[in-house]
Formats: sequence, structure tokens, C-alpha cells
Amino acid sequence: MRIREMNALLLIALLPVIISSCSKKSSPTSHPTNTDTTVVRTQSSVGDVVGKVIVGYQGWFAAIGDGSPINEYWHWTQNWAQEPSPTNTGITSWPDVRDYTSTYPTQYPNLNNGSPANVFSSFSDQTVNIQFQWMKEYGIDGAALQRFNPSGIEGPIRDAMAAKVKIAAENNGVKFYIMYDVSGWTNMATEMEADWTNKMSALTSSPQYAKQNGKPVVCIWGFGFNDGNHNFTAATCIAVIKWFKSQGCYVIGGVPTHWRDQNSDSYPNFISAYNAFDMLSPWMVGRIANANDSDGFYSNTNQPDEVYCRDNGIDYQPCVLPGDLSARQRVHGDFMWRQFYNMTKAGAQGLYISMFDEYNESNQIAPTAESQQFVPAGSGFLSLDEDGTPCSSDYYMRLTGDGAKMFKGQIPFTATRPTKPEL
Repeated sequence: MRIREMNALLLIALLPVIISSCSKKSSPTSHPTNTDTTVVRTQSSVGDVVGKVIVGYQGWFAAIGDGSPINEYWHWTQNWAQEPSPTNTGITSWPDVRDYTSTYPTQYPNLNNGSPANVFSSFSDQTVNIQFQWMKEYGIDGAALQRFNPSGIEGPIRDAMAAKVKIAAENNGVKFYIMYDVSGWTNMATEMEADWTNKMSALTSSPQYAKQNGKPVVCIWGFGFNDGNHNFTAATCIAVIKWFKSQGCYVIGGVPTHWRDQNSDSYPNFISAYNAFDMLSPWMVGRIANANDSDGFYSNTNQPDEVYCRDNGIDYQPCVLPGDLSARQRVHGDFMWRQFYNMTKAGAQGLYISMFDEYNESNQIAPTAESQQFVPAGSGFLSLDEDGTPCSSDYYMRLTGDGAKMFKGQIPFTATRPTKPEL
């Protein structure tokens, strides 16, 4: 008995060493790991973000006369007080507005098909409802509503858009959550906590507010980026993350591409802040432009990222982007599909589509001019058929839906895009 008891005690004493040794064998040895040994973290089971495909949703377009609190051409132009025109524009792709019941005039020439060159307003109930209807129809699981610093002139319309998104999500059975963007937000730490407490936390009572591990989801985008718009210390960021966790939230971090190496677009010595998140969603817009770039990032960045996250019990939600249409990156969907293929192969826990309605940077999947017949005459906007392959205006929503099916194992895993550009 004594020998068996001594052996058992010895085994128990050695268990932490054995576990540590096994973990080290599968961890990237050239990068720091989570040194918090007080809690053993594991990656999450399927929920509203794990195992799901989420789109980034700006909801930030308005127009004079739309009834919005801002009553300006919010984000359509450089000078919001004036109508969009060839010399006053804030977008680089032209939207297809045929399915919107309310549109607003611009000073662009008519489209090449003779129709007026009008734009939509996100503030319109019909606009936000049909956009969430599209998400449901095309198999997109949820939307991350972007929320920048809500103080100042933009505050009232951002509050209104949050309420409208809640209604549209409930009407269409689509999940949603708040995604704070801290870019340029000087008093972020105190003001974001107050905003959540006094306003945004009320949204979590909605049955469509995204939950993961039984907790309402919040994303914070911008911690760790080494530029003048994100001057926050790791300690400050950790305090904010811990505060949201103390409110019972599951917290996603929209982090730099090179967060794990802590170089390039990331501040050094920031790994403790990145490790504090429940899920990491590294930014990819502007980092890749073609399928070869995606392959290189898969091998050198995405796959090692996922290994690190798995070893440290962090969920991993990489970006997938359609490509900058104005820079001719899309190749009628082949660029985007390669990313779906690579991120699925990498074993990502979720996917984040950058973005749904980002006409400003040409990374939108929402309906876009399918041919030159649907852009203002002489405007120079490219249409989806820019490389000679005709594409329907909803093509990138259809492609996203098929990518989601492959990610979930509902259709075969294939490097060959199954979605036809035209119906």
C-alpha cells in the first residue's frame, strides 16, 4: 500500500510538468505564450460567433432629407453638407440601389443606363431591414455593428442605427453584436465603459444579440496598432478588457495582423493584452491583394496564429475580404474564395468578413454596380465585371454564403470556387 501511495503522490506531483512538457511540444517556440497559469483555457464550442461567419457592418451612410439626426451626406462625401459629386466623394465603389425604396439625389451625371445617380441612406428602416434580409437569405450568421466614438455630431445617429439594427436583426433572425472601434478615441477607457453601461448593454436583452459561451459578445477593434490613432498602453487595454469581462461579456479583439510577432503593425510588448481577449480577429485589409498573398499568409501567419490560439485557449476569427474593387483585386471572386479555403484549412474557429457595406474602401460585399451601365457616366468607378467576367450585383453575398457553407462542412472543401458569377 505504501509504495502504491507514494507512486500516486509522485505522479500527481509530476502532472504539471508533464502537461507543460506536452504543451510546449505543440507551441511555436519562437513566440511568447500566455504565462497566466492560474486558469486553464480551452477554445470554445460552437456558439453565435464560434463556428459562424460574421460580417462587419458600418451602417454609416446618411443623406440630406432622410430624417436622420445628422441630416448630411454622412460618409458619402468629403464635405457632408453637400451632395455627392465627382469632386466631392467619399466612396470608391458605386452601390446598386435598385432594391431600396428611398434613395437620395447626387450631383453625379446619370448612370450610363439613363437612371439618376442616387444613393441610399442607412437610416432608412427599409434599407437596414433589406440589408439584414440579405444576410439571412445568403446564409450570413451575424453582423458586427461598428461603433466609433459616439460623442459629438455622430452620436445621435449612431445611437439610432444601433436601435434600427436590433429591430432588423430580430425581424430577420440574424445575430448582431457591438464592435467598438477605438481609433482616435482619446478618452476611450472611461467613455466606452460609460457608453456600454448607459446605452449599448440594453441591446443584450434582444434574443438576436450574439452570445458565446452564454455571454453577450463585444468586440474592441484597435488595441495594439502602432500608429497615432491607437495610443493606448497594454496595461490600459488589459484593464478595459477585464472590465468588460467583469460585466459578463465575451470579448473579441480586432488586433493587428502581426499581433503574435508584435512587430510591423503591432506595438512591441503587447502580448499580455492580446492574451486577455477571448477571441482574436487580426486585421487583413491592405495586407493581401491576391491569391498568392493569401497562400503566403496562410503558411507564415494564419496557420501559426491558429496554433498559438489553440495552445493558449483563445478562439481565432481571421478576416476574409472580397478585395479592393477599385484596385482590381477581386478576380471575379477567386481572391475571396482562396481565403475561405485557406482559413478553413487553417482550422479557424470563426470568420469575419471585411466588410458588408464598406463602399468607401471598395471592400463591400453588398450589392454593387454589376457593369458600366450601372455607374455614373464618366465617373471612373469600376464595376464588378472590370476583369471581363460578368458578375451579378449580389455575387459577393452569394459567394460569402457558399464560403460559409464550406467553412461549416455543408458543402465539399474545395479550392475551386463553386459560385457562378452570374445566376
